[in-house]
Amino acid sequence: MHKSKTTNTRTHFHKLSLKPNIRRRRNMEMIKASWVSIFAFAAILLVIIVPAAEAVTCSPMQLSPCASAITSSSQPSALCCAKLKEQKPCLCGYMRNRSLRRFVSSPNARKVSNRCKLPIPRC
Repeated sequence: MHKSKTTNTRTHFHKLSLKPNIRRRRNMEMIKASWVSIFAFAAILLVIIVPAAEAVTCSPMQLSPCASAITSSSQPSALCCAKLKEQKPCLCGYMRNRSLRRFVSSPNARKVSNRCKLPIPRC
């Protein structure tokens, strides 16, 4: 009987000594959770705000000012270069399209891209 009372006292003492550590851990977890929430909120704002400001409508017709430069290897116009830079996020999609691939990834298209100082994306 004496052993069980000692064991109970030790267990109770041990539980009491852990309470401050548990509280510290909980506080640290709450702080970490708060920072994670702040970063998640900031990331969501970036995802919502940044693309809205830089939204591009992918339309191969936007590259029509480049048609003569691509088909005849003439110098691209300033409008062609501007449209090519504007459509840069769409170029990989155009390269995946069978009917557009031959125009977008042709040797002349590469020359136009180089003359417009626009690196060809690696898709």
